Amino acid sequence: MSNIVQFIPRADLDALTNLNAFIAVCKDKLTVFGASLPFESNSWVVTEDINLKGKSSAVRLVFSSWSTVEDKEPQPMKEPFLSFAKSYIRYQHSLRPTKAVGPRLAALRALEAALAEFSPVPNAALVTHQVLDRAAQLIASKFTPAVAYRVGGQLQMVSDLLVDHRSVAVLSKWLNPISRPLENGARVGKEFDEKRQQKLPSPVALDALARAFHAAVEAQDVVVTSVAAILCSAPDRIHEVLLLPENCEVLSPNPTTNEQEYGLRWHPGKGADPMVKWVVRAMADVVRKAVSQLRQISAPAREIARWYESHPKRMFLPPSLEHLRQQERITLSDLAQALFAEGGSVRSARTWLIEKDIEYSGPRGQQTVAFDDVEKAVVAMLPAGFPVADSELDLKYSDMLCVVRRNTLHSERGVYHGAIEKVTQGQIYDKLAGSAAKMDWTIFARLGFYEDDGSVVRITSHQFRHYLNTLAQMGGLSQLDIAKWSGRRHISQNNGYDHESSRDVVEYVRKMSNSEHQSVGPLARLKGVTLIPRDEFARLKIPTAHTTEFGYCVHDFTMTPCQIHLDCMNCDEQVCIKGDRIREENLRRQREETRQLLVAAVEGRSEGYAGTDRWITHQTRTLKRMDQLCEILDDPRVPVGAVIQPSGVVPASRIEQAAQKRLAGQRDPRTKGARQRLTESMSTPRLGRQEGSA
Repeated sequence: MSNIVQFIPRADLDALTNLNAFIAVCKDKLTVFGASLPFESNSWVVTEDINLKGKSSAVRLVFSSWSTVEDKEPQPMKEPFLSFAKSYIRYQHSLRPTKAVGPRLAALRALEAALAEFSPVPNAALVTHQVLDRAAQLIASKFTPAVAYRVGGQLQMVSDLLVDHRSVAVLSKWLNPISRPLENGARVGKEFDEKRQQKLPSPVALDALARAFHAAVEAQDVVVTSVAAILCSAPDRIHEVLLLPENCEVLSPNPTTNEQEYGLRWHPGKGADPMVKWVVRAMADVVRKAVSQLRQISAPAREIARWYESHPKRMFLPPSLEHLRQQERITLSDLAQALFAEGGSVRSARTWLIEKDIEYSGPRGQQTVAFDDVEKAVVAMLPAGFPVADSELDLKYSDMLCVVRRNTLHSERGVYHGAIEKVTQGQIYDKLAGSAAKMDWTIFARLGFYEDDGSVVRITSHQFRHYLNTLAQMGGLSQLDIAKWSGRRHISQNNGYDHESSRDVVEYVRKMSNSEHQSVGPLARLKGVTLIPRDEFARLKIPTAHTTEFGYCVHDFTMTPCQIHLDCMNCDEQVCIKGDRIREENLRRQREETRQLLVAAVEGRSEGYAGTDRWITHQTRTLKRMDQLCEILDDPRVPVGAVIQPSGVVPASRIEQAAQKRLAGQRDPRTKGARQRLTESMSTPRLGRQEGSA
């Protein structure tokens, strides 16, 4: 038999050479994730480089395959793609570091799975548009639309790198085919209501939380409900609360009311500047109580942290057990007293020794252990990075508000005397929301709070943020204020947290239309009648509303369809809200475009283009409306949140346009002659087939 030799084109050879050179550089010369990174390992611990705030577990990058990623013992990707995946992660983190490494790994897993369908040996140099399209299909079939879009974007970044480094034969760009989903989509219908319900806590859940806050007695319940109470006072991220310093409270006199305003020192978690978040007066007493309770429960842990700062190699002991330091060996009974705050048993002490692999000896009932071995093991239980809890904030454990003795939030384990830990996101989630296997552990299950359908009440920490943002939108707070209150860098990030329904928009317009000081235009001139209350009259006037590019449309589509589609500025049913930053920007941008269109129309008329007069008339009228509206928006006497409706607008009538067109046709001699000939032809008898003819 003759040997079969596979032919490899020159372009493929060059791609393989460049790809191997890229892998070699990333493996041997890059120092991202540490110079001593075990590159050959399929699981990298990168906790020091990727600091996930509010979490205490180690951050691992696991290079598992697409099909086994959720297995208890996942299988790694196949070579040579595995080496490329590791190199890509290391290289990209050096250029574009991120804490959300999940989408990057997911994109690589999908690409390796797609390659395996086209080639027995998954090699990144063999990537084509067909392979990338297949990977995108896998991504779209597994993740939600929002997550799939992000992972697809990471897949496009992989493709761009391969093309830019000439590591594939076909050097053409590939674009992510997964569309970006709308932030909120339509605000009506069953789909929106279901999504809104998932993002916002139910009224029953909020009521249960308030009751749990006042009913909490055990330390774990007090910590969880106190953290939740702070989250209810402002749209915060959970890790921002968990990283509050112990001296976070601020009092400042209000020069207008001569009252003390209460706030918390805040460090936003995603790039915004540090600030003081002032707490609304209705929640001030609740937050004061929550902070006081957290400070009281965390006081022992802060004391222990300060002790270890002065004695980094010695084990903390309560004053009553200091004499144990003088003994070379201690009994298991003494060990139990030294380890556990509530006096653990000998059995629990023996279990701890076995877990720590510490030898003990002696007859049963008189067993002893070396104190030095115990001391080393307890000191090793201090959190990683101690005494610093967060290097970015320069926050030490001894200054944290949410630090506790280890196992304080655990229902079945003993609390340690000399070991401390942060309160983590996972602990709060388990107590507020739980999982299918741990629902009985939640505070709501133990206190007996249930939804109307009989299910246990559950809340996630991020629902509070969505809830308060939605309340701010419904209350008319400006987009800039909402972004600052939420600790965001840009107002565009508000959209994902706005869950106003069409019903909320209608109710807001109805409410504002009743206020003489909050309305400008015809709505402000509505007068009540003696037969029905004023609010009912407003309901008759504004039966519905929906969002537009510049504000809200109050046209009732059950009566007639829109007669001037996409010409909202020349409609008397267009309503604008002062303070809606996004729609104000749209208005000013459209006004500038209209000015340019008007100039172009005037130039066209001077050059003799037909129909320019109509364009000039339309653009002049539109620009006048926009100038009037911007003048009202810029008027400092008009309050933020005011409802503004154009007045004196006469919408175009299709019937009137048809009548004008008919009259114009009658005046045109060419049209008149054609009509006369048509009339004559219709009045002339037509020759038909005579009866009886063949």
